[in-house]
Amino acid sequence: MTVVEAVNLSKRYGRTWALRGVNLVIEEGMVVGLLGPNGSGKSTFLRLLAGLSHPSGGEVKVLGERPGLATKKQVAFVPEIDHLYRWMRVRDTLDFQAGFYADFDPARGEELLTFMNLDPGARVYNLSKGQRARLKLMLALARQARLVLLDEPFSGIDPPSRERILQGILMAYRQDRTVIISTHLVGEVEKLFDQVVFLSQGEVFLAGEAESLRAERGKSIDEIFREEYR
Repeated sequence: MTVVEAVNLSKRYGRTWALRGVNLVIEEGMVVGLLGPNGSGKSTFLRLLAGLSHPSGGEVKVLGERPGLATKKQVAFVPEIDHLYRWMRVRDTLDFQAGFYADFDPARGEELLTFMNLDPGARVYNLSKGQRARLKLMLALARQARLVLLDEPFSGIDPPSRERILQGILMAYRQDRTVIISTHLVGEVEKLFDQVVFLSQGEVFLAGEAESLRAERGKSIDEIFREEYR
């Protein structure tokens, strides 16, 4: 099943094009690396998929529909910004998520809470940046969402937390779940990718299956990334 279909998708903020003419199809069960430097359009693309922004041109469909209330129930979005309520305890964030999303799986949440090594009684404002990143990911992966959008989940995070986040994605991954990971830290996470999309100045200039690109170029995805954006 096609989970994401973008046709000539464009987004403009004032006179600046954040995305221009993006054509892309993502099938169910794929882990997709959305790659590019800061300002390349990665976050804008994810916000359009999440229904938090609207196209300036072209169209995008998620699970066969334009992003809106119906698709938001099936999409889990983890933004780069810290959106957690700092006064809550970790346990409160699980209860809040369970009350807000009908597809939240409390048992899965407990499993991930233990795996992410988070203290349920700790206040969010006392957590390190890496611990907050783990908490954000855990709250998303505990949902039964069919599409998971991760915006720079490794940015500024210490290596142990990056490894935990990576393992958490692997642990939660199912064949009927599609994951799009926006990142410019490619080396540690590229082993997850089934498909990669390279963005530059809002346009797709390279996309395909990760293994095919490695074979064609004779290089890792990280090496291709460094070569293209040097």
